[in-house]
Amino acid sequence: MPIKIGLIGKTNTGKTTFFNSATLSSEEISSYPFTTKSPVSGVAHAITLCVHPEFKIQDNPNNSKCLDGWRYIPIELIDLPGLIKDAWKGKGLGNQFLSIAAQSDALLHVVDASGGIDSSGKITEVGTGDPISDFADIEEELIMWYHKILEGNRDKVSKLIKSGTDVIDTITDLYRGIGVTKIQVKETFRATNLEEKDFDNFDMVDTKKFASHLRKISKPTLIVANKVDVEGADKNFARLRERYNDSIVIPVSGDSEFVLRRAEQKGLIKYSPGSETFEIIKPDELNEKQINALNFIKKGIMGEYMRTGVQFAINVAVFKLLKMNSIYPVADEKNLADKKGRVLPDLILLKDGATINDLAKEIHSDLTKGLIYGKDLRYNLRLPTDYQLRDRDVVSLVSAAKK
Repeated sequence: MPIKIGLIGKTNTGKTTFFNSATLSSEEISSYPFTTKSPVSGVAHAITLCVHPEFKIQDNPNNSKCLDGWRYIPIELIDLPGLIKDAWKGKGLGNQFLSIAAQSDALLHVVDASGGIDSSGKITEVGTGDPISDFADIEEELIMWYHKILEGNRDKVSKLIKSGTDVIDTITDLYRGIGVTKIQVKETFRATNLEEKDFDNFDMVDTKKFASHLRKISKPTLIVANKVDVEGADKNFARLRERYNDSIVIPVSGDSEFVLRRAEQKGLIKYSPGSETFEIIKPDELNEKQINALNFIKKGIMGEYMRTGVQFAINVAVFKLLKMNSIYPVADEKNLADKKGRVLPDLILLKDGATINDLAKEIHSDLTKGLIYGKDLRYNLRLPTDYQLRDRDVVSLVSAAKK
């Protein structure tokens, strides 16, 4: 599972309910602080349309599954302990949180849109809390974590630069352990207008500005406005979108998704994650309370927001934030199969801009040796090794050995 997505936020925002509904797990859900005492990992899925109907063939998925024409691609979802103020200094579960968050490719920042928690994450009267401040508090902790890494190594960076080491390389090495790339460091220097300024002359404002931008581009984040099923949450959802208009804000009801997935698992309803509707198939096995709950979800959530938002948030994180494309590599051009005869067996997620050569590396490092070209099997075109792949491409790789 190449993609890791971390769930962050204060306690009692519904992170664990989101996690459980996305993974059909049964982690403890409680209202006391720090229910999630250590990171919990599970398998969720990014969902995209499969190409097999287009080619009028039946597929035999290997590394993913195909249901009703949709491909379910496994990703790792991590439920992280809730953060508190000064977590970047190591308070609470801060150090543990930050070390795991560092491994995530993208973050889903869960806030309580109902305003049902106070500034410390404790349950309070609905409507009295402020999800806008909650988001800002956690975001500040992340920025300060990045800032601490730079400020804490100022002397080291200065010495290396004076010895002749490139400043971009030096700072990239500082952040390499949390997944930061050289391209991201270079982009941050450009975006913050610090390219021409000597590092020794950076003041605290400069390093904070640098840390803030680097955090933003290295850990892309969307806002999950959870608990939109609670009365009054719609107003806070609107406020979140207006205040953080440079971020993607998604309305979510983790509770509703959890109910639907459990009911589907028990065969009571027909429902596909992320779908805009569901069908009750065993009404006789549902009591009045369950029927009322399902009717509320259909009218109050799907009628208002189209979907519960849980699956949608994951899909947006994978395909919009991380800009992943779905690529189908095959060995047998005629039958679109692998060497074992499995049709369209694998779906590989590659970042936008990835090439035929990158695909070869992803499959096996040896494939790049003698690689001549790729072949687009939809249009029967030869593709140079530097061709940038597009979403839903079906390709075979031709090497000197294969030829």
